[in-house]
Amino acid sequence: MEKQQIGNNFFIPMPVVLMGTQVNGKDNFMAVGWCARVNGNPPMIACGIAKNHYTPRGVEENKTFSINIPSSGLLEKTDYCGIVSGASTDKSKVFSVFFGGLKTAPMINECPVTLECRLVQDVSLPTHHLFIGEIAGVYADGKVIRDGKPDFPAIDPLFLTMPDNRYWTLGKHAGDAWSAGKNFRA
Repeated sequence: MEKQQIGNNFFIPMPVVLMGTQVNGKDNFMAVGWCARVNGNPPMIACGIAKNHYTPRGVEENKTFSINIPSSGLLEKTDYCGIVSGASTDKSKVFSVFFGGLKTAPMINECPVTLECRLVQDVSLPTHHLFIGEIAGVYADGKVIRDGKPDFPAIDPLFLTMPDNRYWTLGKHAGDAWSAGKNFRA
């Protein structure tokens, strides 16, 4: 089948996370779809957040943030945190919160995996901040760890697709990375 130009919008499924910050001393959470690992050592993650959002104030204020990976059971609360702004709605009681060593990166107890991050760089893009953070600590529920590694079906993460604005869950195992192509010859 012949390829056809269909625009320049987003067609890459994205993990859905909840970014946690403290703004003026109050915990705040925002649903984020533009988030990815960007460095191996030290481990770093980057999130793109529109400049008009409330959450960047907390990142700029404390130089810390958290990345919380919600399971599909948290879909309604996760979406809520993307619909309402912390500027007009107190989201500090939506989840049970805990803190790690950074002390200003609120993490969500209900999320099976959480990361606390120290801001490394804020890249100013035309419409967004690209916050790059060094991962200072990762916390996981014991039930989502198998043989010392994350069990992704047990984590049950959410994914976002655009431009249809739909949430998805993890599909079936398709193959093993850095292994499935070993016998291929071009």
